[in-house]
Amino acid sequence: MPADSTSTLIRGGRVIDPANNVDAVQDLYIANGKVVALGQAPEGFTPDTIIDASKHIVCPGLIDICARLREPGQEQKATIASESLAAASSGITTLCCPPDTNPVIDTPAVTEFIRLRAEAAGHARIVTLGALTQSLAGEHLSEMAALRQAGCVGVSNALQPIINPLVQRRALEYAATFDLSVFLYPNDHWLANNGCAHEGKVATRLGLRGIPEAAETVAVARDLALIEQTGVRAHFCRLTTGRAARMVARAQFDGVPVTADVAMPYLYLSEMDISDFDTSCHLIPPLRTVEDRQQLRDALQQGTLTAVCSDHQPHEADAKLGPFPATEPGISGLDSLLSLGLRLVDEHALELPDLVQRLTAGPAGILGLPYGNLAVGMTADVCIFNPSDSWQLDSNTMRSHGKNTPFAGWEMKGRVSHTLLAGKQVYTPG
Repeated sequence: MPADSTSTLIRGGRVIDPANNVDAVQDLYIANGKVVALGQAPEGFTPDTIIDASKHIVCPGLIDICARLREPGQEQKATIASESLAAASSGITTLCCPPDTNPVIDTPAVTEFIRLRAEAAGHARIVTLGALTQSLAGEHLSEMAALRQAGCVGVSNALQPIINPLVQRRALEYAATFDLSVFLYPNDHWLANNGCAHEGKVATRLGLRGIPEAAETVAVARDLALIEQTGVRAHFCRLTTGRAARMVARAQFDGVPVTADVAMPYLYLSEMDISDFDTSCHLIPPLRTVEDRQQLRDALQQGTLTAVCSDHQPHEADAKLGPFPATEPGISGLDSLLSLGLRLVDEHALELPDLVQRLTAGPAGILGLPYGNLAVGMTADVCIFNPSDSWQLDSNTMRSHGKNTPFAGWEMKGRVSHTLLAGKQVYTPG
């Protein structure tokens, strides 16, 4: 993204930059798309724009580690332009797109297409994960070196299984050769058995095919063994069970190079929310138990889970109509990511600086990106929001093209007033 050549003073805000242990009311100075000073104005600095941030939080632009933008291939659901605008309005400056687009991100051409579309829209930076195997089929390794050279920040097989452990081992070894992080969705294909809900009392009562906890934990155990064997840098995407989080915590304690994240809906919803066949709560992996939800919150607080993402999956209205198992899984999550995070703070599940860390420096570190902090000389990606401004999530006014959310009608706190991408204002309300 080209940097803005103008200069900006963000005045009087509470600057929270966990990467640099900053939490104080200070002025922030930006020029030529970079942070040039914090607190004291640099000599000769004359701002072209002054933003009054009093009573606001000023933090690095948010980084969403998993957002499906539906382009290329499913433009009837959403586009890069529509979803990057929704991201900017929510303070998100960087989005990471998984490889399960159509066509799959297994060639440099698809990566370049997404980059050019993002630049043309100009609302947010989009980075991509390349396919771990060709066409995500789990059989032949992708051209990882070419994908890395094209700008992919890691590789993943998205939600598609790699049935043969030997193929997975070779894929992890190949990724390690090119210093690529591997993003793993832990799900044992056979144990999951095409289920659509957590295997438990609720699914049994509703007559829904269940996905057991073991589908996740068995996959985590296998993957951890292969990570140790190959030495690859790995990340577990969207854990849903407390047991899996504890397994990752133990591996981290033992020095295994592994990180993990959680998607925001799993910190609020549980299997109980599907009790009336609410298709807006149809997620894959499924919503787990109330106990799992609390254990995920605990793992987030303890630092086992180093990022929170939206797991954004916009759908057209028809995708959520029909019997529960026949509907498409996923929630449109960009519009609510920050406010649901602030609700965690209100509920004392996280301190505000810790939340900002999980939404900025945490995902930046996982993706290996030089963003998520406001140190002098860094790219000026900035989110400014009023933490006490209340609003109600209305599916009719969501900026995402996908209106599929179980949080419609919820009272939210925290409204973004400005989003800056490389120093350029890409969102102001109006």
